Amino acid sequence: MELSNRITGTPSKKLAGLDHLRALAIALVFICHYRMFGHPDWANAAGSFGWTGVDLFFVLSGYLIAAQLFKRLQQGRGISLREFYIKRFFRILPAYLVVLTVYFTVPAFKEFEGLAPLWKFLTFTQNFRLDLGTSRAFSHAWSLCIEEQFYLLLPLTLLLITRWNVPRTLAWGLGALFIAGFVIRMWGWAHFIAPVEGQDGYGLLWFKWIYYPTYNRLDGLLTGIAIAAVFEYYPALRHKLTKHGNAMLLLGLALFACAYLLCNKAMFTWNTTVIGFPLISIAFGVVVIAALSPSCILYRVPARVTGVIATLSYSIYLSHKGVVHLTQQWLSPWLEPKGMAMFLVCTGMAVLAAALLRWVVEKPFLRWRDKVLSKGEAAPVVHLKENAGAVTL
Repeated sequence: MELSNRITGTPSKKLAGLDHLRALAIALVFICHYRMFGHPDWANAAGSFGWTGVDLFFVLSGYLIAAQLFKRLQQGRGISLREFYIKRFFRILPAYLVVLTVYFTVPAFKEFEGLAPLWKFLTFTQNFRLDLGTSRAFSHAWSLCIEEQFYLLLPLTLLLITRWNVPRTLAWGLGALFIAGFVIRMWGWAHFIAPVEGQDGYGLLWFKWIYYPTYNRLDGLLTGIAIAAVFEYYPALRHKLTKHGNAMLLLGLALFACAYLLCNKAMFTWNTTVIGFPLISIAFGVVVIAALSPSCILYRVPARVTGVIATLSYSIYLSHKGVVHLTQQWLSPWLEPKGMAMFLVCTGMAVLAAALLRWVVEKPFLRWRDKVLSKGEAAPVVHLKENAGAVTL
């Protein structure tokens, strides 16, 4: 997940708190997925709720991307679609296409048999109707599909709503979408899952119709956008929320504990489907607010280690399943697949592979991106002016 480390309004200051959270998100995902391979017994308990790491990524992405766009609108600079899409293109696609090429050309790299059709990966629609029974390899790209759809639609949506009062329109729009998520998931549960609940294979149907589709997983992105809107358009409320950062952190962790009790023992349930997803996103949203608070421990503790992990998180996410699969395959004659030594070696190999992908693919394309943006002519933007408190065209 491409995540900026810059705080809204202070572009020169990096936020350690967000690096800590991004490192936590990729750690949760890694341990969750590691259970698919030979693993120590403790990994079952530690990774059983690790799928929520993706929701944390969604909240972070929603906040960071929306914050950049809201800042431009507030400054009257407008949104440059050219600049925005060039940045997303060079940041996301090169590493993704390299890993995708490896999956389709090196059969040994696939952690499981079965790949979705290539066109679904190239159009970022793989998360719709994804059947784990037939297309399990590189299945984790589903979350990247949702993020790419988000990157495509958010700036276009903001350009549309600038015709009205932006804060008010955002509040109504985000609220409507959040409520729509409850309605859609309840309908999906009643239509696709309830009739086959408890039968063989109903878990696969739950993933296909509930867990992966974009319209069921907007809670995290919407939460992040809401935080960005509050921070940009309601500074007094922002001050109140960030004044007691450690208290916000404890509140977020308490909400996450409630979500754990609600969802962890029985994932394929109505509770997880309808209530669990938004509760997890809200919990992480509160934690993100804490991480943005100068009074919070997350903000104050330097990100020397977590900063490195955060930088590599996107590459780790893309490649970690294939790397773990190959590492266990190669080393199983010498190391017990379920042992701690194998886990440590697999973790190290995943980090090394991500570092290679970062330095060989990501960084050269980021330098190219900067050259393209610096050499290109000034992109046309929609110019805005303030009018009686409302941002209008």
